[in-house]
Amino acid sequence: MRVTRLALTNFRSYKSLELELPAGPITFIGNNGSGKTNIAESLIYLAYLSSHRVSQNQPLISLGADQAIIRAEIESEGRTLQVDLEINASKTNRARLNQNPVKSQREILGALQIIYFSPEDLDLVRGEPTHRRDFLDKLLITQSPRLAGVISDYERVVKQRNTLLKTRAPENALVPWTEQLITYGAQLSAERIKLVDDLNPYVAANYANLNEVKPASISYKSSTENLSADVEHNTEILTARQLEVARQEQERGVSLIGPHRDDLHLQLGDFPAKGYASHGESWSMAISLRIGSYNLLKSEGAEPVLILDDIFAELDTARRQQLTSVTKMAEQTFITAAVESDLPEELLSTKFYVSPGVVTQ
Repeated sequence: MRVTRLALTNFRSYKSLELELPAGPITFIGNNGSGKTNIAESLIYLAYLSSHRVSQNQPLISLGADQAIIRAEIESEGRTLQVDLEINASKTNRARLNQNPVKSQREILGALQIIYFSPEDLDLVRGEPTHRRDFLDKLLITQSPRLAGVISDYERVVKQRNTLLKTRAPENALVPWTEQLITYGAQLSAERIKLVDDLNPYVAANYANLNEVKPASISYKSSTENLSADVEHNTEILTARQLEVARQEQERGVSLIGPHRDDLHLQLGDFPAKGYASHGESWSMAISLRIGSYNLLKSEGAEPVLILDDIFAELDTARRQQLTSVTKMAEQTFITAAVESDLPEELLSTKFYVSPGVVTQ
């Protein structure tokens, strides 16, 4: 899979930008704040329908404009797909596939598959559980775009149910939302547990390849015990557990069961990575999670595009080499850097230079 053409209109700092893009590594070089990451962000948004930097659409739209447009031509398995996404601040986004409008923007999910690295990846190790849940859910969507609906529906149900709990709504008003919480929660828990089981050996192998001494592993840490990759089993467990915590939920005004309270546990040797890993070990774990994700998708027949956003300056030689090696497996890699000399020579075959609002080759 590769992006052959990218066009941005009123996206961040780009009033108008058109790029013809080859296969292999493509490097964008420019000072901090010049707009390099905006290009990476446009591809990330196209792949997930969300930004890795902001939660709202307004910051993505150039000042004074009503909407931003991302247009990409994507070549995969011998065919070309044109994807257009119109980003709006105050109304629903609109999308087209091969110039044909689609009913929901979610229909473009899967057209572009990516794995991205950024300096924020340290949050996967050191940050709050929400970062690790988001990591798992984005990987699930890349694997199976239909799960975006399950994740979105689950988040909507939790929000509505919490609102009802806070306002001390009567029990009969809660019943349908509790049923949906369990239905979607059982599915999402099962998918996450299976994903973590499948991803674990790849993470362990990549961490060992970085010459780290301690063995690494990952596991799913659920707030409800005994969940599994079986949806029916999870439904029974969550139903029983919800009855046990119903009174506490009423008292506290919050939903106390479900995957919104779960975490991805990262282990280094005998200790959890969070709180115990050194700076270098944290980077090794973050890299292992991302490369492991790439390896897993590749094993399933996918060919995701790699995005390495301002990451090489953060890493030592061994970790740079590990990232460089994975670019050789990818059909296309987007790389951003402030300093050209931070990058290995083999990644400099196609170079673009970035200044505010302008990209030149």
